[in-house]
Amino acid sequence: MAETLPPGTAAVPENLEEAILELKEERNAVILAHYYQEDDIQDLADVVGDSLVLARAAQQVDRDVIAFCGVHFMAETAKILNPERTVVMPDLEAGCSLAEGCPADEFAKFVAEHPGATVITYINSSAEVKALSDVICTSSNAARIVKHFEGEPIVFAPDRHLGRWVSKESGRDDLAIWPGTCIVHEQFSAKELAKLKMRHPDAEVLAHPECEEAVLDQADLIASTSGIIQRAVESPAKTLIIATEDGVFHQILEKAPDKELIQAPGMDESCACNRCPYMRLNTLEKLYLCLRDLKPEVTLPEDLRVKALRPIQRMLELS
Repeated sequence: MAETLPPGTAAVPENLEEAILELKEERNAVILAHYYQEDDIQDLADVVGDSLVLARAAQQVDRDVIAFCGVHFMAETAKILNPERTVVMPDLEAGCSLAEGCPADEFAKFVAEHPGATVITYINSSAEVKALSDVICTSSNAARIVKHFEGEPIVFAPDRHLGRWVSKESGRDDLAIWPGTCIVHEQFSAKELAKLKMRHPDAEVLAHPECEEAVLDQADLIASTSGIIQRAVESPAKTLIIATEDGVFHQILEKAPDKELIQAPGMDESCACNRCPYMRLNTLEKLYLCLRDLKPEVTLPEDLRVKALRPIQRMLELS
């Protein structure tokens, strides 16, 4: 059933998928979507990927419009990398707890408390925070980037669980880590996961490094969303317990339909807390409207864009 749209909004076509594809060509647009989007959006997208894949894709887009189905910091990154394109997203309210939990003014004070440190910031951050950074990272390249700056003091932000995992992977116990968390990944319960593993002793556990340490300690593989999908498809295990947003299930089952996928349990069984509420604000109806109206549009002051571009380019060079 189509969602209820705001009063005064013109009705959307009955065949949304077809209308979106027609509008895409009319607008000379490309649709980029994160793995955590609804299945029907993933199916329509030109590129589906994690933050690193989508950043590279945004950099290479040669169409007039980028319709970004993800969260705000991702659409901002697309605009930073490709300022000549019009960047729109289905719902401007699609934010991120990590980005929102690291205000630029507070982060600037944190950086000032560590003079001389190289500032490595997770891509899940605002353009203002990126502009305060030396290099950006994603979960797929964070440990490698930290190792590149061996011997240098490092500030790492904004996810403390990813920071702790990167510290362990890189052999660095001296990172100054901003204490942010992802509201989705911190919901996985280590206690309930242990019980689930007992019921499925042959299952392989795949976890995202934004999870708490007690969850990661039970994982057979800790990886980015792309890494989790790749392993799930290639794993000889028939049953997989997955500790990340269940939007990844769609891509896994398309490539390995015989696999049994089990969502790692959360602390509260009464809600779908392990599904990102921000990512799921984007819908087919809103995608149609943003292509039709070319809004909401993501824009940035040029001076901020240039400052935020440098650390992103540094990441792409190191990756």
